Amino acid sequence: MATATSPNSLLLRNPNRSTTRRFGKNHNPSRVNGFSLSSGRRHKPISITCSTTQVECPPTSAAQSLDRVFNFAAGPATLPENVLKRAQSELYNWHGSGMSVMEMSHRGKEFSSIIQKTESDLRALMDIPAEYAVLFLQGGATSQFAAIPLNLCKRDDPVDMLVTGSWGDKAFKEAQKFCKPSVIWSGKSEKYTKIPSFDGLDQNPDAKYLHICANETIHGVEFKNYPTPNNKNALLIADMSSNFCSKPVDVSKFGLIYAGAQKNVGPSGVTIVIVRKDLVGNAQEITPVMFDYKIHIDNNSLYNTPPCYGIYMCGLVFEDLLARGGLKEVEKKNIKKAQILYDAIDESNGFYRCPVEKSVRSLMNVPFTLEKSDLEAEFIKEAGKEKMIQLKGHRSVGGMRASIYNAMPLAGVEKLVAFMKDFQARHA
Repeated sequence: MATATSPNSLLLRNPNRSTTRRFGKNHNPSRVNGFSLSSGRRHKPISITCSTTQVECPPTSAAQSLDRVFNFAAGPATLPENVLKRAQSELYNWHGSGMSVMEMSHRGKEFSSIIQKTESDLRALMDIPAEYAVLFLQGGATSQFAAIPLNLCKRDDPVDMLVTGSWGDKAFKEAQKFCKPSVIWSGKSEKYTKIPSFDGLDQNPDAKYLHICANETIHGVEFKNYPTPNNKNALLIADMSSNFCSKPVDVSKFGLIYAGAQKNVGPSGVTIVIVRKDLVGNAQEITPVMFDYKIHIDNNSLYNTPPCYGIYMCGLVFEDLLARGGLKEVEKKNIKKAQILYDAIDESNGFYRCPVEKSVRSLMNVPFTLEKSDLEAEFIKEAGKEKMIQLKGHRSVGGMRASIYNAMPLAGVEKLVAFMKDFQARHA
């Protein structure tokens, strides 16, 4: 890719970067250069001159390679550089086994050790109680829209659903095929920009469960706390695809948590389900074998060939998150990144606007529009030249969206904010 020549490209220059890194057999993954910003090194800000103003921008972290872009995609999304480099070093010959993880039998001892450690590290990371099973499945979180009612309900059982965005709405529509769901609140009339007060929810006292989407990727609304089902025997179920492992969660408050891996914890192809063990074993008769949780629990996620390499990559990410201090530390960094970006939007005098109610703005997905909508295409084009990609909003809502998952470094958000200020100075 040709180096951008506009002023913001100064932020990417790092003449001291080593262009080649080799890994020996004594390679220690914790020493691989990653996205850590805690080195204590202080950098002098760089001034970039725009057509009408001067903007102060911190330089990009030395950890971000010159040949890498800042990828703001909603998923598949950016992964930690040190994780990618470790995977690269282990790709050809995993731990002296003489083969790649891609080539391993899923029933061999090598892959057994990988999937067991992956589950163990996730349990440690999220403090998952022993009475919960952890499953590594396929089909995306969308497959769980059907699997959940098939496993937890009979055909005529009522369930309650909060619809705070497109994914909650899709979950409701799919559940209609297998149970009797009711939308007890929808944000559609207000374009999915808020989350309701839990006190006023008209819950069905006989509902088997209450379903939420913890973070709506498209619309950028996130639950900061969670509702409690009125029925004491009912369950809280959450689609956590786009904020999974972004902050601590009390798993014991949920009957089931599910998530696609491709946003925060790995590549596409892995679906993670955390389910209380006493809830499984009573699936509807029509349940396909691949949707039956008991089958997968009894076979330790190995009933058929699982997404082996994706599970391996998730394991590397879990190990990395533990090394970074766990989810409390991860959340602190995510709050800092999101605050910088939201402040830039709110302080732009209306040039940029985020439609989401401030109290429920997502830490992961930040949607925003320009006051002059005809400039949006130019914004995306110029950002791309500055090696900031996938900023176009979802086709259903338009505008822009910056997804700033765990692996997005602070430097990436700072560079985006610098560009936004520069762009505003030239076009306001």
